[in-house]
Amino acid sequence: MINFSQEEISAIYLSLKIALVASLASLPFAIILGYLFARKEFFLKKFFISLLNLPLVLPPVVTGYLLLITFGINGFIGKFLLDYFNFTFAFRWTGAALACAIMGFPLMIRAIKLSIEMIDIKYEEAAKTLGANRLFVFISITLPLSLPGIVAGFTLCFARALGEFGATVTFVSNIPGETQTLSTAIYNFLQIPNGELMAIRLTLISIFISISALILSEIIFDKLLRYKR
Repeated sequence: MINFSQEEISAIYLSLKIALVASLASLPFAIILGYLFARKEFFLKKFFISLLNLPLVLPPVVTGYLLLITFGINGFIGKFLLDYFNFTFAFRWTGAALACAIMGFPLMIRAIKLSIEMIDIKYEEAAKTLGANRLFVFISITLPLSLPGIVAGFTLCFARALGEFGATVTFVSNIPGETQTLSTAIYNFLQIPNGELMAIRLTLISIFISISALILSEIIFDKLLRYKR
């Protein structure tokens, strides 16, 4: 029987909590923006899509640094939150969740946007001709039909958040029990004598969780494509 250390258990728990919170917090915004990008045409649309996709191409350390100067204790948003609400993202697990949400958000919104684009707009138009307003059409038709894509996007964001390292360690550091996730714990164990075994165990756990999430995502996408046919 494998006996995990308290630091390993804490890293696993924190990773799952941070990934789940990051994905849940991102979901409403991803649904709204995914719908707007799929169904609406507006000025600078491509610019905003590219801006939201920046975390996919920027070095994660750059994203973490931007978060630090924005939401850190001396950042213009971070200082405001601290002075008026006594709240800070810096060096807290909530900051790690914010970093993971930003890194995983592009994957979530792309999946949701694709799912909505695959819905035949005639269904929505037919409901409107019968007197349904836009909100009712969205809730009763668009949202249910795009549910597989929403679930897939959530899964992809969750898997991305589990593996996040650069942005997290730059923004909230690597504090055991507070911001130390699987990725940062593996890095930490590799820096100490006789830490290879713990690093290997956490690596295998991370691979197992990530593969499980990706397999689930592929299954959902496959069902989505079959349903649309």
